[in-house]
Amino acid sequence: MNNPANPEIGDSVVAAGIRTNVLDRGDGFPVVLVHGSGPGVSAWANWRTVMPVLAASRRVIAPDMLGFGFTDRPAAANYTMDAWLSQLLGLLDTLDVPQADLVGNSFGGALSLALAIRHPERVRRLVLMGSAGVEFELTPALDAIWGYEPSFESMRRIMDYFAYDRTLVTDELARLRYEASIQPGFQESFSSMFPAPRQRWIAALASREEDIRALPHHTLIVHGLDDNVIPLSNSLKLAQWISRSQLHVFGRCGHWTQIEHAARFAQLVGNFLAEADSEMEK
Repeated sequence: MNNPANPEIGDSVVAAGIRTNVLDRGDGFPVVLVHGSGPGVSAWANWRTVMPVLAASRRVIAPDMLGFGFTDRPAAANYTMDAWLSQLLGLLDTLDVPQADLVGNSFGGALSLALAIRHPERVRRLVLMGSAGVEFELTPALDAIWGYEPSFESMRRIMDYFAYDRTLVTDELARLRYEASIQPGFQESFSSMFPAPRQRWIAALASREEDIRALPHHTLIVHGLDDNVIPLSNSLKLAQWISRSQLHVFGRCGHWTQIEHAARFAQLVGNFLAEADSEMEK
C-alpha cells in the first residue's frame, strides 16, 4: 500500500538484508522498474508518469535502490554493483517473483543489464533507457550530477542537464528535488557512491562486451537524441551487441525520456512487453 501523505513511500520489505522501500501496484506479469542515480531520486520521482499506465495491465514493482530514496542506509553499506544486484535478486525472492521484465533507467539500466547477464532465467524481457552498462567517456553533465553538493542553485543547474525542454525544469521541481536531497542521510550516501575521479564508476557499472553479446533476451533500447548525460553512442553500441534488440530514439528529448515523452514511452514499453504476454499464452 502507498502512503497517501507521501507517494514516494510504499511497502517496506527486506531484500538481501536491506529494508527496501518498494512501490508495488497492479496485477499480471511483473515488471521491475529500476531508477537512475541523480541526487534526491526515488523510484516514485523517476517512474511516477509511467507506473499508472503499466499497472493497468501488469504488476509494477519499483524499488528504491540501496543508498537512494527511502530504503535503509546501513552504516556499513557498500555501494557496489554486487550489492545492488544482491538487493534486486533478494527483492524478487522476497516478493515471490520467479521471473520479471526489467526496465532500467541510466544507472538502473546498467543494473538491469548485469542482472540479465548473471541471472538470465530471472529476466523475461529487458528495456534499457538512456542506459549505462558499457564503457564511455564521462560527460560533463554526469560528472556534475554525481558531484552534486546540496544547494537549490546547484540542483537547478543539474535539472537543466536532464531535459531537452527546459520548461519542464521549473523552480518548483528543482526545489522539491533539492529538499529530497537533503533529507537525513541522503547526501551522505550519495556523495560516497561516485567520488572523483568518476570515470572509474562508469567502468564499475559496465558489463563485458562478450557477456552483452551473449544475451538471449529480447531487448528494447530507448534513448533521447539530445541526451547530455549518457551519450547516444551507448545505445547504438548496445543495439549492435544485443542480437534480439530494437532501438528507439526520441527526437527533441534529453535524458528524461520517461518524463518528456511519458505517454509515448509507456505505450512503447507496454507494447513491447505485451508481445511477450501473447507468446506466453500460445
